[in-house]
Amino acid sequence: MTTTSQTSAQQPWEPALSVRQVLGLERVQAGQPEVVAGAHRLDRPVRWVHVAEAADVGVMLSGGEMVLTTGVLLAGDEDRQGEYIRSLDRAEAAAVVLGLGRAFPAPPDVMRRAAERCGLPMVVLHRPFPFAELTEEVQSRLLRRKFAAVSLSEAVRTELTGLITAGAPVQRLLDEVARHAGCPVVVTNLAHRVLATAGERAAVDDVLRDWERIARQAGAASADGWIRADLSCRGERWGRLVLCGYRGERAAGRLLADRAAEALVLHRMLAGDGTHAQGAGGSWDSWEEQSARSLLTDLVTGAVPARQLLPRARAAGLPVNRRVFVPLVVREREPARPARVLRRLGLPGIAAQLADDHVAVLLSLAPDQDARALTAHFATRLRSEPDSSRTVVAAADARADWADVPAGLREAQHVADAVADSAAAALDLPPVVRLRDIHLRGLVRLLRDDPHVQSFAERELDGLLRGPDQDLLPVLRTYLATGRNKSRTAQLHHVSRPALYRRLEAIQGRLGVDLDDFEQAASVHIALLAHDAQQG
Repeated sequence: MTTTSQTSAQQPWEPALSVRQVLGLERVQAGQPEVVAGAHRLDRPVRWVHVAEAADVGVMLSGGEMVLTTGVLLAGDEDRQGEYIRSLDRAEAAAVVLGLGRAFPAPPDVMRRAAERCGLPMVVLHRPFPFAELTEEVQSRLLRRKFAAVSLSEAVRTELTGLITAGAPVQRLLDEVARHAGCPVVVTNLAHRVLATAGERAAVDDVLRDWERIARQAGAASADGWIRADLSCRGERWGRLVLCGYRGERAAGRLLADRAAEALVLHRMLAGDGTHAQGAGGSWDSWEEQSARSLLTDLVTGAVPARQLLPRARAAGLPVNRRVFVPLVVREREPARPARVLRRLGLPGIAAQLADDHVAVLLSLAPDQDARALTAHFATRLRSEPDSSRTVVAAADARADWADVPAGLREAQHVADAVADSAAAALDLPPVVRLRDIHLRGLVRLLRDDPHVQSFAERELDGLLRGPDQDLLPVLRTYLATGRNKSRTAQLHHVSRPALYRRLEAIQGRLGVDLDDFEQAASVHIALLAHDAQQG
């Protein structure tokens, strides 16, 4: 398992102060520092402070040092002065600080010009200043920062590893990372599509509002507070984790991002290998599926206003501008199948499992596309898959306004719930079931929690519910669902007509009703629908 930080190759790992920060220290200000060259490079990191009077100091450096000198060995030799600056630049020194007075009463022009050409920050101190104090101050600060960053890194690693071994879902890991980072955390695929987020909701929404543009800007090394870590497994990159607007020390942020990336990759490997599936909340799903599930769940439940979910939908790759949305709920034994059919048909949309056999699907179509025809095409293709004869595709009418999508999904869910599995085989359902297709069944389901309806159902069906012959209830259900068609009922239950007549007589005797009487049959039918809805 390997994870690679996007920025780790660009800057040293040790926590660093910038040249600007060093010059802002109180002790340094006492020396009246003046930047005479390389002012545009003051944000370069200072890894260490080195006091040196040697003319060939460049060979002693390893990069990132701020070199302090009085220049006593350079006075009177302009060639040596110029070479001194160039050697520091070749050694990738962070800056050079020259104390005036002992060898140079004013900034030497040769050194200043050379530093400006090289882009090396050159600072002069106008008042005598004990270099030892600066060295002590900076080194102690660097050590404290390094210790704090390493402590944070190990604390985060321990905490995330503990969550993984405890079976925490991946969202829990991201929430902890966001808590430590104090900023939004976003996980994307390699095409910048958002797969997961964590952090304060308002801050996350601000980040996602114009995600595609700012995500590409975040790839630049200069992006302020944007720290990325690649997610890779067995040498193959599959995504990125981004700390969006991290305000702590950059080195600490890089360590935090890398620890988070390691944890996410480990979580995925364990879940993918099947060794951690139950603790992760079931078998491992792709990040795209998890992202879709989170979005669709929030839409259906209304936990988050639809308008606030718009940036998440856009960042997840769902077209939302000038679109028509078709809300669907599919009752399907194989939850991954609707998403596969969407991809095969090239239909823009998202799909995710909401319950054991309920999959929400949201199509996003152009206004000039035939929403009904495409929905029917999707349903027909889905129901033509192997072992999908009992698949039910429920739909609400297309929505032109994103704000109406949650109500549409809930309507589709209501329709899907109203078509009970036990009755689906007996009903001649269209490829796409809508609210008008479920008639009385839908109304009864809406009223199923009313105590009066529950009492009515128990009273009407008491003779069957308490009787020993529980196989009579399915016969009654089929008989009423088929419009009291005896031939169809006998066929579906694989019994002869005389055997069916005997069962119907037994049902009428138990209930004390005449099923040939329309009103009595209707009353029993409503009670049975209410009973089934309550059981569901």
